[in-house]
Amino acid sequence: MIRHAGLIALRLGGRWRGALIEGASGVGKSDLALRALDSGLRLVSDDYTAVFASGGRLYGKAPESLAGLIEVRGLGIAPTPAIGFAEIALIVRCIDAPGAVERLPERRFEAVCDVTVPVFDLWPLEPAAPVKIRRMLEHLGVAL
Repeated sequence: MIRHAGLIALRLGGRWRGALIEGASGVGKSDLALRALDSGLRLVSDDYTAVFASGGRLYGKAPESLAGLIEVRGLGIAPTPAIGFAEIALIVRCIDAPGAVERLPERRFEAVCDVTVPVFDLWPLEPAAPVKIRRMLEHLGVAL
């Protein structure tokens, strides 16, 4: 299955664990991914992600035509070092207004390819957004 989403990952416990970044076109998904790369995460895919399940886990990779590329608004499509695939540990839904993100949200989950993963809302242009994704992966993604 192909999802209109990017995927960034962090190496944790010997595996690449990723955050699938979803949201409307122009909301800031690629901008968030670019800033996350500067904070130590790695690109798996930008804009579209091929999602599949194996062994009860959810994984994602870039479609072949998009592998190693990221959109940088104002610059264009740029080659970027990327990893081949990663486990999808959580889904980040990009919200277009900071006030629309709940301060203390209830836990939410979504079943994708019969695998349940946690879902978090995030305003992608918030300066701390990449750090929040890292924290989600380090603390929430591993524990769930």
